Amino acid sequence: MKLWSGRFTKATDRLTEDFNASIAFDARMYRQDIAGSIAHAKMLARQGIIKATEKDMIVKALEEIREELEEGQLEFTVEAEDVHMNIETFLINKIGEVGKKLHTARSRNDQVALDIRLYLRDEIHEIRELILTLQETLLDLAKEHLTTIMPGYTHMQKAQPISLAHHLMAYFEMLRRDLERLDDTFKRLNYMPLGSCALAGTGFNLDREFVKQELNFDYITRNSLDGVSDRDFALEFCSFASILMMHLSRFSEEIILWSSEEFSFIDLDDAFSTGSSIMPQKKNPDLAELVRGKTGRVYGDLITLLTLMKSLPLAYNKDMQEDKEALFDAVDTVKKSLLVFAPMLRTAKFNQERMAKAARGGFTNATDLADYLVNKGMAFRDAHAVVGQAVLYCIENKLVLEELDISTYQEFSPLITEDVYKYLDVLECVNRRKVPGGPAPEVVTRALEAAGAWIRSVKDVQRK
Repeated sequence: MKLWSGRFTKATDRLTEDFNASIAFDARMYRQDIAGSIAHAKMLARQGIIKATEKDMIVKALEEIREELEEGQLEFTVEAEDVHMNIETFLINKIGEVGKKLHTARSRNDQVALDIRLYLRDEIHEIRELILTLQETLLDLAKEHLTTIMPGYTHMQKAQPISLAHHLMAYFEMLRRDLERLDDTFKRLNYMPLGSCALAGTGFNLDREFVKQELNFDYITRNSLDGVSDRDFALEFCSFASILMMHLSRFSEEIILWSSEEFSFIDLDDAFSTGSSIMPQKKNPDLAELVRGKTGRVYGDLITLLTLMKSLPLAYNKDMQEDKEALFDAVDTVKKSLLVFAPMLRTAKFNQERMAKAARGGFTNATDLADYLVNKGMAFRDAHAVVGQAVLYCIENKLVLEELDISTYQEFSPLITEDVYKYLDVLECVNRRKVPGGPAPEVVTRALEAAGAWIRSVKDVQRK
């Protein structure tokens, strides 16, 4: 018999049961559901709504149910619809009438609002650690490649020489913003909704502050209607997840390009590559491709939630049952992508000679030649035109700027003298860029030190 069947005269049709049930996906929240129920039972006894002995029976039984679920001794059923009703059914079967008192002054509406916040809070802690691990991997790699020169690109055309360390640290900064977004999401997530009941609170004298403290929330929700119908925190998480996956996808695209024979900048470890069923020579960057592909999946999760919530009147509606699959999928996809990304990078080998050779092609030092002329007193726009003519001459004669003799240079401008060749060396081009945020090794070194200090401070906050 359904726990809510008193008003009904017919049994639920099997099709209705199957369509209505959410246990297939919300079962993963059983620990959070039990934790919330234990805190609720303690509060009910504290307020004199149930007896202390009844609270003890409920708490002991719930702890036993948690252990039995973890050991595989209990099985959820579709008939009980969701994780909340399944656990309540287990409880009543275990201790009888006393178990029926647990749901006093509580609705599944505020119960699920609590569970999903508790669940997402736990997952955020794990995702936070995974982001930090990836950032530490980037830091370690950057320290190894302060003077590994490579071409920087705009429009996928070679632009100016930079260091691999500088390039890697660009992704570190993206991840820093991602972590800040995640922390910001946590702030608005960490409100305790229990006590909102179905939508209008309750006439029982509840101590919501006690439950808040028991479950380590920062605040209680301020409006019972909003408390049961708010899913902004899930939307914010999926927005964070979408931006994070976009960053990982951009990095994946570069890894895919770099591992091609045309680039040959990187060689992925065999343990993080796959082969072809027909072409024996192939070594494919499938993990990077999958991260790139799964990004669209997380975008879909965000759109699902936005579409789900856009027309819902207050307060709770059954549509909101659909929030969990999208949210859980975003959580799972982000965690799996981060888990594989750090070791894939950590074990990769970078072809420094190939990168340096690529940096010397494509006239990546052309802007430096223009700067050279500016330093000699020429206006930048005039210098830009002079260097453009020199580049065109080199293209027509299959040369690079370093190969032009001084007499040819002086045909373009008498300001160019022998010191130009040192100025055009790509390593010198990078070393000169000492502006804060630039690629010069001494600047990147300071950035690495600051980034390391930031990671330590963020970890200290996590421990507290």
